[in-house]
Amino acid sequence: MEAVVLIGDTLKRLRTEHALTQEELAANAGLTTAAVARIERNEANPRPSTLRKLAQALEVEPSELVRGK
Repeated sequence: MEAVVLIGDTLKRLRTEHALTQEELAANAGLTTAAVARIERNEANPRPSTLRKLAQALEVEPSELVRGK
């Protein structure tokens, strides 16, 4: 049985690997800091358009955020 990958956990890992604060990522993605924080805490599921913005800001494919790889 595969482990469930939470988008928020993956987002936080990628953000820290890119040495970005939540504020910097939010600004780069055109989102609020609160939105990034909610996603990282797995309290909100981002819409596909938000996933694309976050992926672009992190220079990864959106599927990487979803699959966690």
